[in-house]
Amino acid sequence: MEDTTETTSAVKDWLLTNGIDWGINIVMALAIFIIGRMIANLLTGMIRKGFDKGGMDSTLAGFLCKIANILMVLVVIMAALNKLGINTTSFVAILGAAGLAIGLALQSSLANFASGVMIIFFRPYKVGDFIEAGGTKGIVEEISIFNTNMRTPQNQVVICPNGQITGGTIVNYSAKDTRRIDLTMGVSYDDDLKLAKDTIWKVLNADERVLKDPEAIVGVMNLGESSVDIVVWFWVKSPDFLMTKLDMTEGLKTQLEAAGCSIPYPQRDVHLYNKKA
Repeated sequence: MEDTTETTSAVKDWLLTNGIDWGINIVMALAIFIIGRMIANLLTGMIRKGFDKGGMDSTLAGFLCKIANILMVLVVIMAALNKLGINTTSFVAILGAAGLAIGLALQSSLANFASGVMIIFFRPYKVGDFIEAGGTKGIVEEISIFNTNMRTPQNQVVICPNGQITGGTIVNYSAKDTRRIDLTMGVSYDDDLKLAKDTIWKVLNADERVLKDPEAIVGVMNLGESSVDIVVWFWVKSPDFLMTKLDMTEGLKTQLEAAGCSIPYPQRDVHLYNKKA
């Protein structure tokens, strides 16, 4: 009975000596965590406002703010643990090892992230542009941190990793307001070249989509095996590129034939010989 009384007395003495300190430390740790979270959120909001004011892309700004908030919360948690008397040195080592392992496991994802940051910062293309990148041609519908979504002319959605895009050549067909259409019209060696070129100029001047500046170019480029090749280079607004090219190709053929010019195509004469044995 005396041993039990002594044990109870010892517990009471320990609680009186250390319990109050533990209680205070727990309350302080909770206060550090709660107040620290509030400060972290406040700083995150200030950082986001700074990014928005600086004109940073909203996708990148949101991602960076999340990373900053996570790092600040980790610092708050470590401060709270320190207040409880927990040694955080081993905890930091574990986090470092875990971060290294995760980094090695997500190498491709991190590469895509870095490429996404480069695309958002340097803006080689934007949403709505028609580009050729990553082995695909299409209209850019969305640019995210890891992928770029494109819609092909066949209305297929292609999700291309950003690392694959920045690792190759990017052709942005929408980057400039105007584009040049290059056509080659072949006429017969017997045709009147002046008549052919005058007919081509007539077709060009009749189409309002063909720009006057820069001036179009019409001239003989090559003497082929079966035709005289006349190049027709002219400029149009970028949105008019496809339809103008289709209409002009058909119109030039029709008008050249109407003017009496022929458009030759390769022909072969096959001679059969019957050899007697």
